[in-house]
Amino acid sequence: MIRNAKIALLILGGMLVASCSPYMALHQPGRMNLGVLREGTPQSNVRVEFGTPVWTGKDDQGSDVDIYRFVQGYSGGAKAARFVWHAAADVFSIGLWEIFGTPIESHFSGTKMNAVVTYDEQQKVKSIKLQDADGKAILFEDPHDTTSEE
Repeated sequence: MIRNAKIALLILGGMLVASCSPYMALHQPGRMNLGVLREGTPQSNVRVEFGTPVWTGKDDQGSDVDIYRFVQGYSGGAKAARFVWHAAADVFSIGLWEIFGTPIESHFSGTKMNAVVTYDEQQKVKSIKLQDADGKAILFEDPHDTTSEE
């Protein structure tokens, strides 16, 4: 009986030490609120969400422009679901899931993005351009826009 308990504790301890993917899933970057990137939003609200811009200047028309770099992560629900999946897979595979789970979580660690935000004279958002890390345009749909065609 004592021998079985020691073996069980050894297995449980090994699984706790090897539980990188559940930890990584919980500590992925959070989802940024892209809803602040809509026409008319004050510059101060954009800076609260995205922090200090990596570049600030003026465009050819003299409008203020900020460039933000950020990682678009995952919602709390998505992170929790990934945690549960990895933890269950670790338990049922006696820790062998980590061979796959850790590289998976390393790869899916959010999307690096840039936001180029132009402001009007009242320091309110005039236009937005989203880009991937390489500077390629990303289609941006305002989640608050109700004028889309069907």
